[in-house]
Amino acid sequence: MSALIELTARLHVLHDLTATEVEAAVVELASPAQADEHKAAFLSALADKGESVAEIAAFARAFRARAVDPGVERWSAGAIDIVGTGGDMAGGFNISSMVVLTLACAGVTVMKHGNRGITSKCGSADLLAALGVNLEASPEQVRAGLDELGYAFFFAPAYHPAFRHIAPTRKLLAAQGRRTVFNILGPLINPGRPANILLGVFAEPWVSKLADVLDLLGSQAGLAAHGIIGPGSGIDELTTATSNRVRGIGRLRQVDGVWNAADYGFAASPFADLAGGDLTTNLAIVEALLEGRAPAGLVDTIVLNTATALWITGRTASVAEGTGQARELLLGGAVRAKITATREFFKK
Repeated sequence: MSALIELTARLHVLHDLTATEVEAAVVELASPAQADEHKAAFLSALADKGESVAEIAAFARAFRARAVDPGVERWSAGAIDIVGTGGDMAGGFNISSMVVLTLACAGVTVMKHGNRGITSKCGSADLLAALGVNLEASPEQVRAGLDELGYAFFFAPAYHPAFRHIAPTRKLLAAQGRRTVFNILGPLINPGRPANILLGVFAEPWVSKLADVLDLLGSQAGLAAHGIIGPGSGIDELTTATSNRVRGIGRLRQVDGVWNAADYGFAASPFADLAGGDLTTNLAIVEALLEGRAPAGLVDTIVLNTATALWITGRTASVAEGTGQARELLLGGAVRAKITATREFFKK
């Protein structure tokens, strides 16, 4: 009997997996020799039991160890990832991608890890590729981009070959409406290992759990946030259109509560201001942002996230202190110049 079948049986009796058992499971999940139905049964049983903080951290460590190393250690201690779990079905614009560009303009090193749209019409990879980023850039070009542009994008399929033999199982379970641990691993396995993170979480109960996971994984500082739209609905973003359940990570672990737009001098905005769409729609929104024609709530949300990231990375003493700088960078031409520089860099 395979280890995966034995571990599935243990999960059915609510056994929490040890780190050694998680490693054994990952070996078989990543193997082309293991049947997809056995992989699906294991992942379903794990989700039905409920993944513990320790189990999620063990899965993250196992897949971090199997990731392609981009060789960016000299930037990692000061870098931040701006990332969401996805899976909220809220239909929001690619807020994090614009925050990446704005932060890079502020001199903060950003290492974003992402993929094409899976649960959305336009993922971070789709938008950033359209803005000039080469998703297939070599590690050498990525490192040069960190020096010249101040940010890097790690396209998940290029850095996680171990996922190749898990993809069919994930598609099978997704078609059944089944969530698995892989729906939450993406933000935890950035191959650049940035020390800081601003993490958007798909559901409120997962905010504290994922903050605890990132603490176990040794994150230096960060914030996990979920925007509450209404009962049972929300978005994997920190926004000015929602109340926001937040939990600090690492150096900021004492942060635990609810943030609202007014706490940081913003007007509450309608959620419709944050709406996105397909790539064509989102590119038009980018242009509207850069021309100062975008909805106020979207501008304010990008500013709030950028200011929060400045605070997480120690560039400012408070979130409020960074809002003016963030707004000027977004609307004053710096982000447009960064997009132009990105296009020129990847044409070389």
